[in-house]
Amino acid sequence: MNPGYRITVVDDDKAMRESLAHLLEKAGFEVLCLSRAENVLSSIQTQDSDVLLCDVRMPGMSGTELQMQLKGQSDVPIVLMSAHGDIPMAVSAIQNGAYSFLEKPFDPRRLIKVLQNASQLRRLSRNADRLKVRLAELSALDRVMIGNAPSIKALRAEIVDLSTTDVNVMLLGETGTGKELVAKALHDLGHRSAEPFVPINCAAVPVVRFEEVLFGTADNGPGLLAQAEGGTLFLDELGAIPLEIQAKLLRVIETKQYTPINTSKMVNANIRIVSAAHERLEEMMKEGRFREDLYFRLNTIMLTMPPLRARRDDVTTLYMHYLDVFASTYETDVPVLTSGDVATLLAYDWPGNVRELRNVCERHVLAARRGAGSVDSALNDNRENSTTPETLREAVAAFERQLIGKALARHQGRMDDVAAALGIGRRTLNEKIVKLGLDKETILNR
Repeated sequence: MNPGYRITVVDDDKAMRESLAHLLEKAGFEVLCLSRAENVLSSIQTQDSDVLLCDVRMPGMSGTELQMQLKGQSDVPIVLMSAHGDIPMAVSAIQNGAYSFLEKPFDPRRLIKVLQNASQLRRLSRNADRLKVRLAELSALDRVMIGNAPSIKALRAEIVDLSTTDVNVMLLGETGTGKELVAKALHDLGHRSAEPFVPINCAAVPVVRFEEVLFGTADNGPGLLAQAEGGTLFLDELGAIPLEIQAKLLRVIETKQYTPINTSKMVNANIRIVSAAHERLEEMMKEGRFREDLYFRLNTIMLTMPPLRARRDDVTTLYMHYLDVFASTYETDVPVLTSGDVATLLAYDWPGNVRELRNVCERHVLAARRGAGSVDSALNDNRENSTTPETLREAVAAFERQLIGKALARHQGRMDDVAAALGIGRRTLNEKIVKLGLDKETILNR
């Protein structure tokens, strides 16, 4: 069988089109049939075929004229066929760039072999082009995974190595260490880069809707598995997947198939799965809250994201990088770091890792734009915001404020979804927003 090769057949003879379609579909091709060469020029932009099989003699535009028209517009190889072919015509077609020339009637086995070879050549050529681009941009990985610590250098090398494979990768590390960044790099540098990268924060999906979101339904359309078809599905906050859904996800990994809700049709799942967790999944397995068999299916390779405090030599480099980024964003001068700033950077433990460093850096740039600001003052905002409340009531209110604020941002202010995610009613949610003094617009515009 062919690995999903797509072919466009162009012939004005309806019986020939139907015969070729039947033959090629049985051989595993995806076939699009057209009756006129002129139609190819419009369909070529939307139909990404691997090879074009075209009759030479047709009303209007001939196959050889189409071949000349497509020069410079498309890299799709063209195989010409004719019942009236002769040696000069064949030679001319090949010289003008045709992949092959077949004279009718042709041997079906030879036709299929020629089309398979042409399709494979086109796929290899496109992959080679993408590889050249990726290799040219490989140094950009240094700008994404910034730092010279041995742990970061090793991580960059592993990303490059693993990007050429389809193995499932599990990313472990604290919040803010850049797990989604690594997942995206694995996708972008791999052979699936032209296909979708679909991230899902499992903790953000209401338990009652998890199956629908993942598998899709007959009524509400495709789920995330279908959206990620051919590409990469990134499962963040892995431990939040409901236990009953874990069993179904395991079956998808084992069979490469799944069934959307309220349907009986099996759907193929050609995806790579990258997952991430900061919980101790081993403890969850001991407690029966996470399946061991799923864990071992997802962790073919495990990468651990180093916390920022474990690579202090990179802190100043990262901070200066983000100073440049935010100074450009806010169209202001880059603040100059003093020796006191550097000492503060190196003395802090960065519990929120790179994500926290970015936020501190942004505050520093905004303050510097007003003629003030330092690393210490930007960090003090963090410390003040994280001050422990003195009473239990204040602690509960602070926790609710944080939880509701995150849910509002995550669901972009859709109140029904926010209420469902928090497990409370819509009316209760409205009352809490008022009571806690939350400004919905401010949260959504951050």
